[in-house]
Amino acid sequence: MTDTPLSPTLQLAMALIERPSVTPDDAGCQALLAERLEACGFVIEPMRFGEVDNLWATHGSRAPLFVFAGHTDVVPPGPRERWHSDPFHPEIRDGLLYGRGAADMKGGVAAMVTAAEAFVQAHPDHPGTLAFLLTSDEEGPALDGTVKVVEALSARGDAIDWCLLAEPSSVARAGDTIKNGRRGSLNGTLTVHGKQGHVAYPHLADNPIHPLMAALDELCRREWDQGNAFFPPTTFQISNIHAGTGATNVIPGSVEVLFNFRFSTEQSEAGLRQAVEALLSRHGLEYRLDWNLSGAPFVTEPGALVDAARAAVHQVTGQEAKLCTGGGTSDGRFIAPTGAQVIELGPSNATIHQVNECVGCDDLDALHAIFVATLERLLLG
Repeated sequence: MTDTPLSPTLQLAMALIERPSVTPDDAGCQALLAERLEACGFVIEPMRFGEVDNLWATHGSRAPLFVFAGHTDVVPPGPRERWHSDPFHPEIRDGLLYGRGAADMKGGVAAMVTAAEAFVQAHPDHPGTLAFLLTSDEEGPALDGTVKVVEALSARGDAIDWCLLAEPSSVARAGDTIKNGRRGSLNGTLTVHGKQGHVAYPHLADNPIHPLMAALDELCRREWDQGNAFFPPTTFQISNIHAGTGATNVIPGSVEVLFNFRFSTEQSEAGLRQAVEALLSRHGLEYRLDWNLSGAPFVTEPGALVDAARAAVHQVTGQEAKLCTGGGTSDGRFIAPTGAQVIELGPSNATIHQVNECVGCDDLDALHAIFVATLERLLLG
């Protein structure tokens, strides 16, 4: 620990880390945040769907609507013996805050909240509306979290203009990278059927692995597109193959393959499905294919939100923030289809989901200042 007085952002981040909110358990994080926001004039609206806690909080009632979005849930800590300190007992060592969720994304949530507090205190009658959308179902199935809140907001006509998620978007230093979009993620579970038999009598069996190999090779070698100005080329990856009984003398009766597309706006879910199914049929396979779309690709082109965030980063850190659409998915995929401009701007993602997850203390304080400057540019003009 350090003897230097901790900033409000660091204090709040540590208070959140102390709550073991392994998805989908919020563990009291949202109650703490709601108390803070209500104290500075926000109207608090809990939104619970199924077993998931969500929070919608607003300050103001006019357009435009700016939303800070994020999640209070974290992934499990993993082997406790490999942590240098208790994952749910935050510690500061050598300028780094350690604990599960420090980077993903309790540090970012803390910076958003303290920035909102500072902004509202300085501008209590600000134009527009400042809001928070928080969920405890981002690291899990993401079925009863942000997607349900967005549906409820849309049903009553609450239109989000700008949304900033403090997800860990940066590489080395807070603000060096802004995610202004995400690739789509399409998962497939392919089962190819054959006939089980003895390896010494292959004429009495039908090995499904052999014809499948050629089809998979073609899928792996295919160039799906060349990407575009905002996205890298679409990729196809096999994540698991399973077949057989475990015995060396048995031809399997079926083989299961799990695969994933990370795709750009050059592709569509329907187009990818059609292409894969046509290829499998051309190879004469007897198969079943189940699809799951985790999220469609989206992009926020340079404009009001991107420009304000990049200017704020430069004002606070002197950096020129790079725009990027790489990485995994985020809850931004549920917000962007409403027509909102969506970006992710947060701390370094170097240790997220790892043992000894940590975030730079200076980075969190910098994010606080970046968020205040972004709000001033967008809501005050």
